[in-house]
Amino acid sequence: MIKALSKIEPHEIKATVISFLLVMILMAAYYILRPVRDAMASDWSDAEVSTLWTINFFFSFAIVAFYGLAASKISIKKLVPSVYGFFASTFILFYLVTTVIDNTTYIDKGFYVWVSVFSLFPLSVFWSFMADIYSREQSKRLFGVITTGASVGAMIGPSIPLLFSDLGTYNLMLLAAVVLLFTLPVVIYLRRLDFTPEQDSFTSPPRNELNALGGNPLAGFKLFLTNPFLLGIGIFLFLYTGIGSFIYFELKNLMADFTREQRTEIWAFMDLATNSLTIIAGLFVTSRLATKFGLGLTLAFLPIIVLGGLLSVAMLPLLSIVVGLQIFRRGGNYAITKPAREMLFTYVDQETRFKAKQVIDVVVYRGGDVFWSWAFTLLTTVIGLGMAGVALVGAGIAGVWASVGIYLGKKAAQQDQQTPLKGESQIG
Repeated sequence: MIKALSKIEPHEIKATVISFLLVMILMAAYYILRPVRDAMASDWSDAEVSTLWTINFFFSFAIVAFYGLAASKISIKKLVPSVYGFFASTFILFYLVTTVIDNTTYIDKGFYVWVSVFSLFPLSVFWSFMADIYSREQSKRLFGVITTGASVGAMIGPSIPLLFSDLGTYNLMLLAAVVLLFTLPVVIYLRRLDFTPEQDSFTSPPRNELNALGGNPLAGFKLFLTNPFLLGIGIFLFLYTGIGSFIYFELKNLMADFTREQRTEIWAFMDLATNSLTIIAGLFVTSRLATKFGLGLTLAFLPIIVLGGLLSVAMLPLLSIVVGLQIFRRGGNYAITKPAREMLFTYVDQETRFKAKQVIDVVVYRGGDVFWSWAFTLLTTVIGLGMAGVALVGAGIAGVWASVGIYLGKKAAQQDQQTPLKGESQIG
């Protein structure tokens, strides 16, 4: 029954469930903090938020460079739990600082930046981990199911501020840190798990878990800049951030008249609706799209739908439509587009997965945030475009986004025909 519903083979059930549990805990920790962070933004101007996003880009660059150094020195076996333990300790530190400082304006802004770093980095490391332990063929069947664990966690997380509104904003920092610590034993257990039976046709070189990757700490940046396939993934993600930034700013401005508590509840509601959609699509749509139609159409699916949605906003710029588009955009990304993009990293070697991937997922993503946030400010403040005009610009971006997805799918399809062993440097 499980195989018929989700294409999971019997010997893969335990590993898939543990992977599901890991990302569920990780995302629950993040989504406890996300509504708090987003509620803070409406207290600040577009220029202030754009400035924070700029600061976030430089923080992200520094963190990725530091991570590259860690990946060069620490064994792969210890790398993932070290990342999660580090972030948990930082949220404990934030909580302790708020107990001794009365004026928390700068703490709030620092928290906003740091949660934005956290939103990308540990999840990027998680998918590096997944691409390292699952084969290319397995990823097409299993990643859609595993990503629903993120959605379950993302439903549990925002429900806590809704159900326990008297808990207090800063106490949520401590709670998220405690939840994040639960990922450590799960990572260790999953690394030890053998889910490839003797009769399985999946053949892959043994994973290098005991040794550090070595090499230059900045090798990830070089790999990204010199590999056309990785550049294509980076451009795909950069265009996605453009769509997300435009919709985010519009929602932020439209909710400026609400109280912080009301904004927190609205953002939490959108998170719950988004992740409900993600679970349904992740279980029943993603694996079928990827296995039947290939990665090209799977990657282009959401951009095409978003293009139509933005054209609808241009014709009828209503808050309800923008909220619906935001829910569909994020749900479609989490369930379909992101798992498909993570499948692309099963076509590259281990060093690329654990070094260049973070450059794309964090630095390129945050660089896109900076670029598109200032572009939005320019379009609305300097040029004076309204919601309809911004939506038309976004529709053009979505069209290019779809084209890049089709290109990446074609590159992956070409490599599938050659079928090299997982672990080799495959696409360059």
